[in-house]
Parts: sequence; C-alpha cells; structure tokens
Amino acid sequence: MQLFTVAIFLPAMMALGALAILDWRRGDGQLGRAVLIGAAAGLLAAVAYDLFRLPFVFAKEWGIASIVPPMKLFKVFPRFGAMILGQPIEQESYSLAAALLGWGYHFSNGAAFGVMYVAMVGDARRSWGWAVLMAAGLELGMLFTPYPQVFSIAVTARFVLVTMAAHAIFGVELGLAARRLARRWQPVVP
Repeated sequence: MQLFTVAIFLPAMMALGALAILDWRRGDGQLGRAVLIGAAAGLLAAVAYDLFRLPFVFAKEWGIASIVPPMKLFKVFPRFGAMILGQPIEQESYSLAAALLGWGYHFSNGAAFGVMYVAMVGDARRSWGWAVLMAAGLELGMLFTPYPQVFSIAVTARFVLVTMAAHAIFGVELGLAARRLARRWQPVVP
C-alpha cells in the first residue's frame, strides 16, 4: 500500500488535479467542473456514510447497545494509515499519524468514487439511482475480495446488512449531491 500510495495514487491524483486546473484555464471547463462536482459529492457521501455508522461504533458509549449492535466499523482506518506508513497492519495502538492518514485515505476514496461516478454518468443532473447501484457494487466487490480477511472482519449477516445500508446511504447522497451541485454549477457556454 505504501508503494501504491507513493507511486500511483498521489501522482494520479496530482495529474487529475493538474488536468482539471488546465481545463479551467485553457479548455472549456467541462473536465474541471466534473472533477469538482464528483469530488465534492463523494466527500459529502463519505460524511453521510460515516454519520450513519456512528451509532454502531459508539453504541456502548452512547448507551444504545440494547437497540443498536456495537460494531467496530472504523477499525480499518488506522490500519490503512499504518499500511501507507509501512508499519505492521495489526498494532496494540496506532499513532496519530496512522489514524489521520487512514481517515484521509478514506475520504480521498469517497472523493475518487465521486469523480468516477460523474465520469460514468456524464451529466450528473440526470438519474441519481446509478450512484446507489455503484455503491452497492463497491460493497459487494469488497466482500468478495480478501479485504475482510486482511482486516480481520467477520462477515456476518449483521455486518453485511449494516454495510450494505451504509453503502446505500453513500450512493443516495452521492447521486443527490452530484445532481444538486451539477444544477448549481452550470457549465459556461461560450
């Protein structure tokens, strides 16, 4: 993950940002607009996704464990950071740097998925339902990879139900936010 982040993820993100800026300055602005709408919608969707999961993560602390099952749904984020830093994936406690880097990676994924969504649908002012389908596909894809085993996640019916609901919320927010932003940020027609 460290090599991927340094050699692929960061250069690709910087190249896309540079292309978007170049398009704003010298092109027709369509690419820059799409990247901005997708990234903003993806970030908003990631926030909605995490807000939905908060009661599960803090069920014991909030005294709602009899209603909402406690689940360690945020445990992967410091592990992402540790992997990016080249540290062991399993640790007694993670550094602040690993935690912040992991959360940053999580939100950058949300932004990236937003950009991918806008690239796939073209005009985000149209149907937002495709975002829900995309989000469900992402979750199903993750469940059928080594991801759960790598991060010691027990794939139970409860886990699948909660994560599918969280991804549905991500998809709804992604699609609706992209549509709102696309309608607000109309393309400049020469």
